[in-house]
Amino acid sequence: MAPKRSATASGAMPKRQRKMLTIAEKVNVLDMLKKGSSYAAVGRHYGLNESTVRYIKKEEKNIRSTAAVSFNQGAKRVVSGRNKVVVHMESALGLWIEDCQKKNIPLVTNIIREKAKQLHDRFADALDNTQPGTSVESPGRKSEFTASKGWFEKFKKRFNLASMSLHGEAASADKAAAEKYVADTFKVIIEEGRYWPEQVFNMDETALFWKRMPSRTFITKEEAKAPGFKAHKDRITLVVCGNAAGFMIKPGLIYKSKNPWALRNKNKNLLPVYWMHNPKACITKPLTLDWFHQCFIPEVKIYLAEKGLEFKVLLLLDNAVGHPLDLSYQGVKIEFLPPNTTSLIQPMDQGIIRTFKALYTRNTLQHMVEAMDTDDDISLKEHWQKYMITSCMVNVQKALNDMEKETVHACWKKLWPEVVHDYKGFSAEETRHSAVDKAVRLAKLLGGEGFDDMTCDDINELLEAHSETLSDEDLAEMTKSANEEDEQEDPAQEEDAGVTLEHLTTILQVAKDLQTLVEEWDPQMIRSLQFRNALDSAMEVYKNLHTQMKKQCQQLPVTMFLTRKTLSNMPSVEEETPGDNGGATQLPEEDPLEEL
Repeated sequence: MAPKRSATASGAMPKRQRKMLTIAEKVNVLDMLKKGSSYAAVGRHYGLNESTVRYIKKEEKNIRSTAAVSFNQGAKRVVSGRNKVVVHMESALGLWIEDCQKKNIPLVTNIIREKAKQLHDRFADALDNTQPGTSVESPGRKSEFTASKGWFEKFKKRFNLASMSLHGEAASADKAAAEKYVADTFKVIIEEGRYWPEQVFNMDETALFWKRMPSRTFITKEEAKAPGFKAHKDRITLVVCGNAAGFMIKPGLIYKSKNPWALRNKNKNLLPVYWMHNPKACITKPLTLDWFHQCFIPEVKIYLAEKGLEFKVLLLLDNAVGHPLDLSYQGVKIEFLPPNTTSLIQPMDQGIIRTFKALYTRNTLQHMVEAMDTDDDISLKEHWQKYMITSCMVNVQKALNDMEKETVHACWKKLWPEVVHDYKGFSAEETRHSAVDKAVRLAKLLGGEGFDDMTCDDINELLEAHSETLSDEDLAEMTKSANEEDEQEDPAQEEDAGVTLEHLTTILQVAKDLQTLVEEWDPQMIRSLQFRNALDSAMEVYKNLHTQMKKQCQQLPVTMFLTRKTLSNMPSVEEETPGDNGGATQLPEEDPLEEL
């Protein structure tokens, strides 16, 4: 019997290296297939066998469910067949660890394991309340979960936390490292790169409970008693970014739902924020990559082109878990600030974020006052129920617009003092105090329990609440499925909704009627003429759109405006006789465009 040929014999193909994709990469594979790419094309793109791509497609449900709850999208294992309470607990625990690291809260192994047992007990009790028939000895009961050392090691690997730093003392701000970085490292980077203030940017993210009122108000008290989801726990993450010249780019907004009901029929590419989403409404590495390439790069290119400067950018980031180390783009230098120096030298943390939140709170109360003045029949509680994520986005944009350029510029003084020598205007602290005072005055106009006796301390307490450590209740809400809102839009509604020619005609007619009413009722003709001219200027964009859409309709074939019944009754070419109009089809005399 001939000996078996060795695998290393001449002419033998080398064994193919096994390749494991991360959860995020598998989701991208599924997205490519969903867009119509073939199995072979996707395999070539990722260097996979076609059979592997087909297997990923077969496991789509498990992969997407894992991606929805996974703390770290870099994990490579799919969660399948595990206890739901443990999966929910681990997702919340990972989020809590990330929040603690962001806020420099010390963590040790025993603290994490104790938190795991605490969260597991809470979620197990919640499951028992929804399923009264659950047996005490059923799998997943809190008495069976001990958060052992073996579980903790597997948890670290499962969520890619193997290199997580555990320490017993609080991570205090490192003044020596901050001073050394400013005097040496940063100064050398600026000199070698020859950067202008317009080319140096800093990005940071912050949590915002966008529908929270001070705790003493009757609105918050009523929500606390209401069962189910509480609006004041609804959290978004804002990505703010500005440069040393005081310019702020369009903010990124991360929400828990991809398609909330309030954004139906809205073009998400034309919102006042850069829209992103994940079930926990928090920053992740894939979302940071998305923001960097789809928002930061285009916005900065336009800005520098308008300033007549070359596309040469320095982007400063902190060492947050959600910031990937592999950000790259030609012309952009990424620089990470030293650990534990954020509170000392990061510009966005030198008053910009806190001032923004004060301005947002003021604008929210202003929004409520204006709504109550406009409609006397609506109560404050009814109005607050109608305060949607769209209203939040408007107030976010207004708060950033209200932030003076000089205020943002001055917040770079600790990191780059050479460019902030001629500061003029309100400081971030003065702007914040002014916004808080205005918020108190607006609250008194609203009236009611907790509003008519509101103080500056109440507003400051509300601002502090945005930065507090996440409670168990917060974690439970953030790890819930985003299905509480209507994520899936009705395709039939989407086709018919939007700004149609008919809608534009109505808008223009309403504006014309409003001008007529003002001219008839206002005894001051000069004032009414000023209003007419201002409204004409504001409506110009819709007038141009109306004209453009009318031209498009007139260029379409007339048969598009005929009904199917009319077309079916028209004689075909074979049935026509050459006697009438040389065989040409006789169309109706009415002009179908007149109906538009």
